[in-house]
Formats: sequence, structure tokens, C-alpha cells
Amino acid sequence: MTDTAGARPPHPWEAHYPEGVRWDVSLTDETVPDAFAAAVARYADKVAISYRGPDLTYEALGRRVWQAANALAADGFGRGDTLALYLPNTLWHPFFFYGALAAGGRVAHLSALDPYRVLAHKVTDSGSKTLVTINLPELVKMALHLLDEGVIERVILCDEGAFGPFSVPLAPLPERAGVIDAGAFLSGAPETRPDRSSDPDDVALLQYTGGTTGLPKGAMLSHRNLVGAVRSYNAWTAQDPALAEEGATLCVLPLFHIYALAVVLMRTTETGGRIVLRMRFDPDQAFDDIETHKITYFPAVPTIWIAMAAHPGMETRDISSLTNAGSGGAPLPVEVGRRFESKAGLPLLGGWGMTETCGAGTSVPEGAQSARPGTIGVPLPGMEMRVVDHGEPTRALPPGEVGEIAIRGVPVTAGYWNRHDATAASHVDGWFLTGDMGRMDEDGFFYLVDRKSDLIISSGFNVYPQMIEQAVYEHPDVAECSVIGVPDGYRGESAKAFVTLKAGAAPFSLEALQAFLEERLGRHEMPRALEFRDALPRTPVGKLSRKELRDEEAAKREAAAAE
Repeated sequence: MTDTAGARPPHPWEAHYPEGVRWDVSLTDETVPDAFAAAVARYADKVAISYRGPDLTYEALGRRVWQAANALAADGFGRGDTLALYLPNTLWHPFFFYGALAAGGRVAHLSALDPYRVLAHKVTDSGSKTLVTINLPELVKMALHLLDEGVIERVILCDEGAFGPFSVPLAPLPERAGVIDAGAFLSGAPETRPDRSSDPDDVALLQYTGGTTGLPKGAMLSHRNLVGAVRSYNAWTAQDPALAEEGATLCVLPLFHIYALAVVLMRTTETGGRIVLRMRFDPDQAFDDIETHKITYFPAVPTIWIAMAAHPGMETRDISSLTNAGSGGAPLPVEVGRRFESKAGLPLLGGWGMTETCGAGTSVPEGAQSARPGTIGVPLPGMEMRVVDHGEPTRALPPGEVGEIAIRGVPVTAGYWNRHDATAASHVDGWFLTGDMGRMDEDGFFYLVDRKSDLIISSGFNVYPQMIEQAVYEHPDVAECSVIGVPDGYRGESAKAFVTLKAGAAPFSLEALQAFLEERLGRHEMPRALEFRDALPRTPVGKLSRKELRDEEAAKREAAAAE
């Protein structure tokens, strides 16, 4: 989105941008392969990714990507085709992600944590004929199941041992029809960019939403959307040395999730930084990496920051190189941010984005987190946001009023794959309706209140689970908390809190919790039930899952009714 300050009144949030950052930036018309090729040429000899084996330079990364692109093209893959990537964090991901796009096709991400039913839906819905995975036994087993059921036609099986010794035994290549060894598939393919073209508005990625209601929907993310999101991020962080060419980013978030794909892989590649890639999060390994690789930027989700703040390494390890700690993917509880900052001396900078916006949305300016607790920040360059009446979404609400957050800008999806109904319902008057309830203050800072689908209506009042969770997190014995609405014969619905305790803490009564919350919540917001758990359910990408708790409670009620 391009604009000029003289042609429009400034947005209120622009006054709070970091020095030198402008809202009215050009977010480009390039394709993803064009942007990637430019980075490879610009940073050829620099280290792009540190994984298990030798470091991979940008030039070497480019050769592997072009090789994958040429092999796919020679196999008949191209414009209009979809390649399913069923991969955890591994170098095979960028090889085939960028490779598929350079061959002219698109990618559908599959989560390595998805159950069969969801995987089958994503593969079928996306029209993928070929699936790429690695030889971890559990992934091979699921891939062969999809093959046996006719959901997929072929599996390209990549050897994770190619990058050095692995911590668990790897599965052998099954000798059966439909399974192709990636080494043989790639062998002999040229390592130069293929002569394939794409349009910036072509769909580059089908990124499926978390599926908190029903089966996941595939957000259609174009080349323009993805590159625009990266340019918006980089316009915001242009003055931050932690994310500059000499910076090092630790990636433990899954690359099949939009947060890691856009904020880590694509953004870091664009700026010539180095990615330290790990297959999964382990706090000991994370502290080792921060010390050894002099990590400057660590983006994570709240559950990771809870684990980091509770780890003894926070007191004993040298994390002085870390100058930017980011939290996204889910709202950051205020108390969690305070705990981390008190121990690390470094603020956790939050933000907000969605699959449908390529992860781009808002970011919190440095210093604003403590001054405005709970804020998700201000819109990134080129992004516009407002709060609308969720019953009348063409009507914008004034600052301070709670409604549905709407957003528009280059990174925002045009809609959902094969779902014209969902596309029409979510796109109104040129704005995308996010489903997030929130408010904007007079200065243009936004605050999430909750998901529209999580809203509790108690005695006619709107009650927002996140507001209750924020208050419960202030209890000194609480480690994690999720709140849902449950049927209440008197109120219609009331809040039930599910809590895990910190090590050594003793359970407390509902009455004790209510007494603690008395000055923090209104009477209509007060939890009317409390349950302690050893662990709380999570979505495949690690977010606490209210949906699973609601499903469990519904199953209990059905079982009780059947007795």
C-alpha cells in the first residue's frame, strides 16, 4: 500500500512509530522466487542457516532450492499445481518450499502434529497429488497411510540423515510403488534458477487455519501477500540491529506455521541474517544456542516464554547477545511478560497477526508494553485497522469501544480456498473481519479482548475469557490458565477456570481464587468453577486450546445426561 502524508490525514498510531519508520511504504509487486533470488545474489557468501551439519550459505541454499525447482518442473509440476509439505523444522522445508514456488506452483502446509482426518482433509481440499516428508518413523507411517487410502498419489521421502547424525533411528526407504527417494528425485537436476514465471497475485501458499471450529480452511496467500508481509515487518524493524544482516535468529517455531514462515524464514532471508534452526523447542538447547551462536532475536509463543522464565538457565546463562525477544501466535499474558522481564532485564515485545494476514498485523513499540499493559501494539507499516460493530460490520466504532477488529493491507488474503461462503462472510466493504474482539485507544494502540467464538454471555453481559485469564495469571501459584464458558442454570453461562500450578504449589479452593480476583474482575466475570490439571490441552502449534476444553465439558454433560 502506497500513500503520501500530504494526501491523507495521519493515522493516530504513526506518532508512536520507531524513529525513521514510516507508515506509507511501498510493499512491492515481486514474487517470492524473485525476492529469494535477489537475497541469494546479495548475500551469497554469508551463512543463511545453521542446522545440524555444516552451515549453509545463501549461495548453497540457492543451489538446493533451484535443484528442487528443476526436479519438480521436470516431473510436470507447475502453475496450478499444489505440493503438500508434511515437514517439521528441517532444511528440506526451505528447499521444497521455495523450490515449489520457483517451479511455478504453490505449497500446502501440513502440520506434523495433525491427526489423519485433518491431514486427509487438507490434502484433498488443496488438490495435492504429491507429498514431501522426511524419514522420521511416525511421519513415514502417516504418509504411507495417506498413500494406502488413495488420499495422495506419491510421497517424496527425504533423508534427514543427510545433515548428520540424528537423535532417533530413522526409517528405511519403503520399497513400494508411490514412494520416491528424494535423493534420486533431485539427482542430476540443474542447480540454476528454472525459467518459470509466476504472477504476484498467483496463490503461492494454502495455509490452513487452526480449525478451532470444524475442519480447517485454507487461506489463499499470494506472492504479493507474502512478500508484502515481509516488507512490512522489515520496514518496522529497519533500525533494529538484532534483525539486521549481522543478526542471528533462533527458530524453534514450526516452519509450517505462518509465524515462523514469514517472521523467521522469509524475513531473515530478505535481510541476509542467519537462522539457527531447531526441529523442536528444548529449553536447555535454547540457552545453549543463545550463548554459542550469539542469538540476537528469539521469536516464540507464550508457552515457550513461560518455560524459559521458569528455567534455572535464566539466572545462570549468558543471554546478553539477545536484544529482541518477541512473543506472538497467541496473546501474551501480562504477568508472563513481567516475569520474563524481571529475570532477563529484557522486555517481551508482543504483537498480533493471523494466518490470513501472513502473520502481519501489529507490533508493540519499545517501551509501550509497560506503559500500556496488555496492548498488542500499533498496525505495521502499510496496514490499516479499525474496530467495527460485530453486528453491523460496516460501522466503525470510536476509540475505547469493544467490537470486532477489521484489517486491510497488501498482506491480507483475498479469501479461502474452495470456501466462497467463508470468504464472503469475512470480507466486508474492503476490510477483513478477523473474528477477534478488541478495542483501540485514542493513540491508535490496539487491545485484544477475545475471539468472537470464545465469548461468554453471562446474565446478559459479554464476558471475555482472556480478561479473566490475565487476572488469574497474577496469582502467585498459577503456571497456566484457560477459561471457557459452561452452562449455568441461573446465568445462562458462567466462566470455568482450568489451572496448572507452579512446582511445589498447593491447590486452592474456588472461594480462595474468587477472593484473589475480587479487586481484579467484575462480579459477572468471576469464575464459578475451578479445575486443576497436570497439563492443559494445546493446538498442534502449541497454543492453549479452549476448544478442546469445551469439547471435553460437552462430552461430560452428554455422558451425565445418558445415565
